[in-house]
Amino acid sequence: MRLIALAVTVSALALAGACGAAGPEGSAAPGQDAAPLETRPANNPAQQPAVEGQTRAPAVRTEAALTHAVVASGLEHPWGLAALPDGRWLVTEKPGRLRIITAQGQVSEPVAGLPAVSARGQGGLLDVIVGPTFGQDRLIYWSYAEPREGGNATSVARGRLSDDGTRLENVQVIFRALPVYDGDKHFGSSLAFAPDGKLFITLGERSDRPMRPQAQDLGSHMGKTIRINADGSVPSDNPYVGREGALPEIWSLGHRNMQGVAIAPTGEVWTIEHGTRGGDELNLDRAGVNYGWPIIAYGVEYAGGAINEGITAREGLEQPVYYWDPVIAPGGMTFYDGAMFPGWRGNLLVAGLKEKRISRLVLRDNRVVGEEYLLTDLGERVRDVAVGPDGAVWAVTDEANGKLVRLSAR
Repeated sequence: MRLIALAVTVSALALAGACGAAGPEGSAAPGQDAAPLETRPANNPAQQPAVEGQTRAPAVRTEAALTHAVVASGLEHPWGLAALPDGRWLVTEKPGRLRIITAQGQVSEPVAGLPAVSARGQGGLLDVIVGPTFGQDRLIYWSYAEPREGGNATSVARGRLSDDGTRLENVQVIFRALPVYDGDKHFGSSLAFAPDGKLFITLGERSDRPMRPQAQDLGSHMGKTIRINADGSVPSDNPYVGREGALPEIWSLGHRNMQGVAIAPTGEVWTIEHGTRGGDELNLDRAGVNYGWPIIAYGVEYAGGAINEGITAREGLEQPVYYWDPVIAPGGMTFYDGAMFPGWRGNLLVAGLKEKRISRLVLRDNRVVGEEYLLTDLGERVRDVAVGPDGAVWAVTDEANGKLVRLSAR
């Protein structure tokens, strides 16, 4: 697995198409209406958005020419991507390996010391992040499908990355989702630290029909966003602390399968989740809020037909900020805060598996007001996305021959 000398130069104008209007640096042009990028028929054309602009945002475009380079290849279904302070990248491979990759494409041997993973179906080694105190303690954190008696479930561990980067030391499991279930789908799971040092963990509801109702059960971690301290203890200001029958780690409920979480520059928590056919959601994830799954949802079942009652709204259940119909199958996401594309600052970059691209979402007043497709010419399932120290965008592709890719201004 070495650096591949491949660079493709593209114009983001061509990627977005001529249908979009944009101001300087790729922001939406005020006062101008633009057609949405998505023009295909919806999976459920009978459903309508609850508010204007909740789906099919206007196209925007970046005027600068972009180029991407495949930095490393030969990765087996990479899942998580995190930047180390020295410019190298931590990359997880779903079968259970963690590697360190330099910006020049040198790929390390697997880092030793990880616990066993349940690598079947959608399970395996999932996300990885660098701890907020890495400079002092060299702690990194990762989520994974953990084999347990009677099945498996999502867990989060942390450990000290050795000085030479070859192994993890003093590994501790700081969170174990319950209940255990013998399945292979909807483990989640993405990780993000808030500015106050609290760790957010996203979880799926395990997909199968008997498990779906647990997304509404405060006695289960399934289908929840979790908030804990960095050592695994529970913050005293979590919304369900002290409530009888509720697990105190829970931050929000009613989610399907969240594989992305990002903290806005202003501190808000945003999550993104897989719907069925026509219901991928972007949510502003707030304490104690119920996001509705499986009671309300956009789209239809994978096999066709209505999801439960087929309703998209009910009093007391939160609407998504944005949804995609047809779906994009979102992976990880991040807020852009780099110097290379100043006009992107505050935008969300969303990895897309099914549509094999990155979606750039322009936000204004916590609404999506523009969308652009990036990295469309790579032709691979984009699993996770991150911003490098110089403002370039990095991504990993979920393929048998997975790649680490750098997208930058030409």
